[in-house]
Amino acid sequence: MADVFVERSLDEIRFWSRIMKEHSLFLKLGFNCDDTKLINEADRFYSIFEDIENRAHSFSPDIDPQRIYDFNQVVYNAVSHIWAYKRHVLGLIIRCKIGGNNFPLLVDHVSREAAYFRNRLEQLNTGTLDPLPDAVINENVFFLRIMADHAKFINHLLDPSERKLVEQARDFSHDFDQLLFQAQDLDSMRPQSQTQPLLDQFVDQSRVSVRQLRDFKKTARDLIEECRIKSIIPPLLADHVFREASHFLEILDSFEMALTSSKC
Repeated sequence: MADVFVERSLDEIRFWSRIMKEHSLFLKLGFNCDDTKLINEADRFYSIFEDIENRAHSFSPDIDPQRIYDFNQVVYNAVSHIWAYKRHVLGLIIRCKIGGNNFPLLVDHVSREAAYFRNRLEQLNTGTLDPLPDAVINENVFFLRIMADHAKFINHLLDPSERKLVEQARDFSHDFDQLLFQAQDLDSMRPQSQTQPLLDQFVDQSRVSVRQLRDFKKTARDLIEECRIKSIIPPLLADHVFREASHFLEILDSFEMALTSSKC
């Protein structure tokens, strides 16, 4: 179990610390140039999570689990601070205290991801990870909303003249909104909804849609990098949302394997 704890902790931190680092950069790029305090805070968080990412990659799999427990606590504190920073920024935008180009939904989106990361660290350190039936529903409720948000952001950041891609992004937004509603329905019907057939079917539905969205994001990322489409999407942001879709797909694949093995 110690090996599993170490492996899971390092996997989560390696993935999410890079995400947090990039959030800092994206927020910074969306501020007005005179929002120097917020820009400096974003730079500080970028450095903090870059250091965390580097430290996570420096640990070997056979490291003492106590060191990873302590490291998780350090990361937890850093994530708590960036979450508070993101919520502060959201409040400033909503109350029209600052301008810039950060959508309120984008800032809420990145704060939800920080809250998810913080919760996962707490679960790992307390040994309270969700059992499979709860994990299937909880992860889908969280990530399906993230995927729906991504589709909406892509739709708004593509040039309006990219009519076909805009239409595809709008369709993905609708598809993931519907999947999210289904996941929320399963959530509200718990525990009666947590039957093997229902969870199997829902995971299959999600996997099909997430795979399609991931492939769409990969195509969009490649086209943006090659300057073959018109948008205001930075290449790093395109790669960022592609990695998150790939991560969700890996989670769904693990659910599919776990559900299949539980039938035996």
